[in-house]
Amino acid sequence: MCGCRASVPSTKQYSVNQPAPASTKKSPSAAAGMPKRIPIAKQLASIKALGKGSDLEKAFATVALVYNNSADPEGKLSKAETKSLLQTQFGGFIQGQEKKPKYQEIISALDEESENKVDFEDFMILLVSLTLMSDLLQEIKNVKTTK
Repeated sequence: MCGCRASVPSTKQYSVNQPAPASTKKSPSAAAGMPKRIPIAKQLASIKALGKGSDLEKAFATVALVYNNSADPEGKLSKAETKSLLQTQFGGFIQGQEKKPKYQEIISALDEESENKVDFEDFMILLVSLTLMSDLLQEIKNVKTTK
C-alpha cells in the first residue's frame, strides 16, 4: 500500500500453534491434523515483556497476535483474508462506513495493490486509515473520563 519497508521486528515469537494434547478423545481440528489454537488472552499473557506493559503496548501486541493468527507462514494475508479479518475483528470501526467515499477509496486501494498479499506493516496502515475515518473514533473522543 504505502511501499514503505521499515524494519519491523519479526513476530515469530508470537507463535499461536501448539500440538494437540494427547488424549483419548480428539477434537475435530486435532483429528484433521490441525494444530490447536491458543486464545489471544493466553498468548498475550505469555509474553513476559508485557507483564507490566501499558494498555497501549498490550493493544499493539494484541493487534500483532490477531494478525499472526490469520497470516500465512510467510507472515502475510491474502486480500480476501484481510477483508474478512477487518469484518470480524474491526467491525465496530468499519460499521456504517461502507458507503462513504473515503472508506471506498481505502478498500479500492487494497484491491488495486499489485501484490496479492498484505504484510503486517500495510495491515497496520490500513487499520489506522480506517480508524481515522470511523464514526466510532469520534464517539471515543467524546467519552469523558472521570475518577
